[in-house]
This record gives sequence, C-alpha cells and structure tokens, in this order.
Amino acid sequence: MSIMDYETFESIFNEEIFEKAKPKLLTAIAEEPYRYIGLFRPTDQKGKLLQNLAYSHEIRMGKAFEVLIENYLSILGYEILPKFFPNENLYIDQHFKKDNKEYFIEQKMRDDHDSNSKRGQMNNFERKLNLLSDIHDRKNLIGIFYFVDPNIKKNKKYYLEELERMQMGYKVELHLLYGEELFQFLEGNIEVWNEISKYFERWKETVPEEPELNFDLDAEETFYQIKDLDPSIFETLFTNDQLFNQIITILFPEGKTLKLLKDYFYSKRSIPIYNTLYKELAKRIN
Repeated sequence: MSIMDYETFESIFNEEIFEKAKPKLLTAIAEEPYRYIGLFRPTDQKGKLLQNLAYSHEIRMGKAFEVLIENYLSILGYEILPKFFPNENLYIDQHFKKDNKEYFIEQKMRDDHDSNSKRGQMNNFERKLNLLSDIHDRKNLIGIFYFVDPNIKKNKKYYLEELERMQMGYKVELHLLYGEELFQFLEGNIEVWNEISKYFERWKETVPEEPELNFDLDAEETFYQIKDLDPSIFETLFTNDQLFNQIITILFPEGKTLKLLKDYFYSKRSIPIYNTLYKELAKRIN
C-alpha cells in the first residue's frame, strides 16, 4: 500500500522544478541582461538559456525534496513546526516534532562540496542548533545533517567530527544521515525511502533530456506562471530591442503567451505601467 500516491509526488516535483523555473529565468534575464546577450560569452543565446534552465532545475530539485519530505513527515504523523525565524534571519529545512521529541534537519542533495562550502554549511547548522537549543529543551532536541543522495560521502569524516564537537558542547543529540538512513532513524524502516526511489525513477522517465526552451508549447500554463511578475521585469524584457529580438523570440517563438500577456495588460490598462506594457507588446507582436 502506498504511503503517498504517485500523482502527489509528481505534482510536487513538476511544480517546484519546472513551473517555478520560467518566472525565475525571466527575472534573471531582466536583472542581468548582458549575461544573455553580451558579446564576450562562449555560448550563443540558446546555449546560455539552456545552461541557466538546467542549473535552475538542479537547484530546484533540492527544494522539491524539501517539500516532498515535509509531506511524508506530515503523512507519518509528525507535527510540522515553523521553519523561518525572522529575528535571526534563519530558515530551517525541516522542523517537526513527535512524541515529545523535536527534530530539525539541515538537508542537502549530496555530500560533494568543497572545503569552503562544507565549513559554511557546518557554521550554518551550528547557528540553527544554537538558536533552537536556547529556546527548547535540549534533552528533547535532535539535530540531523542529512544528504538525500546516499552514494556520495565526500566529507563524511569532517561532518562527523564537527557534529561530535557540537554534541559535546551543546549536549544535544546530533546525527549525520544519508538517503534511507533518515527513515530508518525516524521510523525504524525504509518503506518511505523505497517508495521515494521508485517514484523518482518513474518521474525521471517523463523528464526530457534537456530543458524545453519553447514556453509557447503550453501557452496558458506559462501565462499563469509568469503574469504576476513585477511589471518592471516585463518592461525591461519588452522595451530592450536586443533582449526582445535575441531572447524573447527564442522563449516565445509562436507569440501565443505574449498575446495572452497583451490581453492581460490591456485589462489592467488603468494602471499606467500596464498601459505602457500593453502598447509596447502590441507594437512588438504586430
């Protein structure tokens, strides 16, 4: 019997990785246009766009696994606790409790970081440990440094030494876990991990070999994903001749999404910036 249905799993990954990639790409182009249209680049515009989307998908994969594991924890009966502490400007990847035990997890995709990154990660983990150990009962607090991918353990010795140091200093139970070890520790079995692995393999079969640059393939869906971007982003994208001719025409080759945006801007034309955008886009499309 499934713990989570595949459709829920699939929707989490598609939303976190693909749906949020389009607005992030357009924002990145508007904020640093010469990364995409500058002369001194080893790749052409399509190459840079593909590179950006592929990198974005990789980063978003980590976020998708955060959302996924939180969903599994909720299904398994754990109470999800606040993750963001604004006074300290700290975000905790997983924060939950069950049976009078409070857990926090620093979650990463894989243990393959260089020396500076691994030290930065440990410093960040210790800041969260320090915060939570001050406001909660240390005897019931458990900290976990967790890597989703169980096959790469480049810095395992370093992390274990650092966690041992912190455990002695803070008197808090700490663990370094990889892959299935998280669910072995929490639930005493790997049923959740086996399901995640099976679903992920199935989901990967539906993913194209390289990112899709034609955002017009599903124009309505693209429109709903990007329509609420800050209008200043659209203004940059649609008023800069180089950006429009070299980038926008690649992403929206059929103009379907642009027509939907034009109509949307027209509906909001009482607001000056949207009236400007409507006129600019109408001119571009024509």
